[in-house]
Amino acid sequence: MLSLALVVLAVVAVFGSFVLCVVTVARMRELPAWRRFLPLTLLLIALSASLLRAADIRWVAEAIAFPLNLAVVLLSTYEIRARRLRNRREAIGASLSTTLEF
Repeated sequence: MLSLALVVLAVVAVFGSFVLCVVTVARMRELPAWRRFLPLTLLLIALSASLLRAADIRWVAEAIAFPLNLAVVLLSTYEIRARRLRNRREAIGASLSTTLEF
């Protein structure tokens, strides 16, 4: 019983992290709309493929769900890191321009 509870907790944690990353990327207004919503679209397709297991169509879920979930994580982390780097470069550029003005 304890192992089942741990598995459920792990699944909820992983799904929650997926959703958090996807929502973070979707809220980035500086990105084009297709780049903002691509991780969300891939996550929804992966969830749909996973739900096909309930209809006993396992081969689709096994072939599509995991690679799409992996793509969601990779795209989301790429966009989040790229935004952090852009913000860092802008902050450094702003601090250099104010330093040079004095």
